[in-house]
Amino acid sequence: MSTSLSIVQDMYAAFGRGDMPALLASLSADVDWRFIGAPGMAYNQPARGPAEVEHWFGQVMEAEDIQLFEPREFFAGPDHVTVVGFERTRDRRTNRVYETPWIHLSEIRDGKVCRFLGIYDTAAVAAALA
Repeated sequence: MSTSLSIVQDMYAAFGRGDMPALLASLSADVDWRFIGAPGMAYNQPARGPAEVEHWFGQVMEAEDIQLFEPREFFAGPDHVTVVGFERTRDRRTNRVYETPWIHLSEIRDGKVCRFLGIYDTAAVAAALA
């Protein structure tokens, strides 16, 4: 039986190798996916369900070239995992690079991620977009 930690670690590993089907398979059918980012970013919109999350990732890849994505610390409870990480990203519109720490919160239900919340340094991103 998978633990909350292994479910989330597997999801990050799938993202790291570009395996979107595996990442989406880790999500519940009614997953609530939210990201708090810089104002004006298309992916600030909530996504519900794996199909909308897949579209959300498409918006991220359209807007950004993620050069470095590092989940650095995992803090797990029985039904949730908090991940602290860092990324370096180039905004495709401005061609500017920003670096930001981030925090991701995942809730697990019945072996699947049912809720995700991502937060990063919006000031760093806003400066890259200016």
